[in-house]
Amino acid sequence: MKADATLTDDKATGATSGKKPPKKRDAQATQKRILAAAKREFARNGLGGARVDVITEKANVNKRMIYHYFGSKDQLFKRILEEAWTDIRTAEQKLELDHLPPKAALEKLVRFTWQYYLKNPEFINLVNSENLHRGAHIKKSETIEALSTRFMAMVGDILRRGEADGSFRANIDPVQLNITIAAIGYYYLTNRYTGSIIYKRELMDEKALDERLSFNIETIMRLVAAD
Repeated sequence: MKADATLTDDKATGATSGKKPPKKRDAQATQKRILAAAKREFARNGLGGARVDVITEKANVNKRMIYHYFGSKDQLFKRILEEAWTDIRTAEQKLELDHLPPKAALEKLVRFTWQYYLKNPEFINLVNSENLHRGAHIKKSETIEALSTRFMAMVGDILRRGEADGSFRANIDPVQLNITIAAIGYYYLTNRYTGSIIYKRELMDEKALDERLSFNIETIMRLVAAD
C-alpha cells in the first residue's frame, strides 16, 4: 500500500492524521539519513541480506517513510547504486585529465582508481552485490548509463591524444583498457584475505599497497605504449 504523503519524519509517531506534510528541508534530511543508513547496510550485507528494519533504525525514521520516498527495497538499492557510481564518476571528472599530457593523464587515472577503491571499500561491496543479481538494477538506470558514456568518452579522448602525439599505440579499445585498470585493483582488494594466505604476503601492508600501485601503473603504461 502506498504510504500517505502526510507521514511525519518522526519515527516515534506513526500518526498520519492532522499532520502537515513535512517541510522540504525535513524531507531532504530524512532521505539523506535513509540513504546513508541504506548504503552501510547494503554494503555490509548485500541486497539479499540487508534488512529494511535495520535501515529504519539506523536512519531513525518510520519504516513507511522508506516506501514513501523510494517505493521498495529494490528501488532503494538502485538509488544507492546510482549514488555510488555518481560519486566515483564525479570524482574522476574533477581530475581534469583533459588538461594533462596523455601519459600523465592516464597515470593519474590509474592512481586515482586504486586509491578510490582503498578509500571506498563499500563501492566494491555494492558492485559485488549487484553482480550477484546480474546487473538487474543498473540495467534500468539511465543515470548510470549516462555516467558510463561520459566516462568512456573521457578515456577515449586520452587514448586519441596519446596516439596523436606518438605516446600510445593505435586502436586501443577504451572499454578494454578501463576493464583492465579496474581489474588489476579490484581483484587485488576483493581477494586480499585469500591472497595473503596463498602468497604468504600481507597484501594490505602499506609497503605492499605502494608496491601494488607502482605495479599497476607500470602494467598499464607498458600496455598502451607505442612500439
